Amino acid sequence: MIKNLIFDFGKVLVDYDFMALLTGYFGEDTERLDQMCRLFLSPGFIDRCDREAVPFSEIIREEQKNHPELADGLQFFHDRYADFVTGEVPGMKELLCRLKANGYRLYGLTNWNSVVHEVMRRYESIFGLLDGRVISSEEHFIKPEREIYECLCSRYGLDPSECLFADDKAVNVEGALKAGMNAVVFTDAARYINDLETYGVKTD
Repeated sequence: MIKNLIFDFGKVLVDYDFMALLTGYFGEDTERLDQMCRLFLSPGFIDRCDREAVPFSEIIREEQKNHPELADGLQFFHDRYADFVTGEVPGMKELLCRLKANGYRLYGLTNWNSVVHEVMRRYESIFGLLDGRVISSEEHFIKPEREIYECLCSRYGLDPSECLFADDKAVNVEGALKAGMNAVVFTDAARYINDLETYGVKTD
């Protein structure tokens, strides 16, 4: 029986749009925008930021040394990071309120650098509904590594078989399944409600 509902943050509880803000910053300088996007989308960059084995600001300084032509853009990325979040995912706050009223425990499990705390302050009305959370930059593990799922269960005394995890990335869902949790790929609130009902979770 499902007792605990676990949520990724980005694209599940809150939405974000990096391209809109970066495009606004670089304007017609499409060459540097393309360079920034290539760096941003490179396999190691975001994972390194999310793991934060060294502070986020230090990672940015190192990248500025490696890519001096993008130094200002990287500083903008650092200074305005929380502004990339555009708002709550429609329908999710209301759903979390109902789930909490129905007695389910709600937890967060996210890959995010330390700026996540500013995001959580801005959107306290939804993040404040969580009973606990594990953040990659604090643990220095990232999804889909097994250790981060086990960290959540150990910290809050959760039985993985009683947990249902939702993430927009299939690879992270696979990680949760390997850690013994139930898990679904999140697309939107309506589809998630259907998934919950499949697992016998009361949503109304």
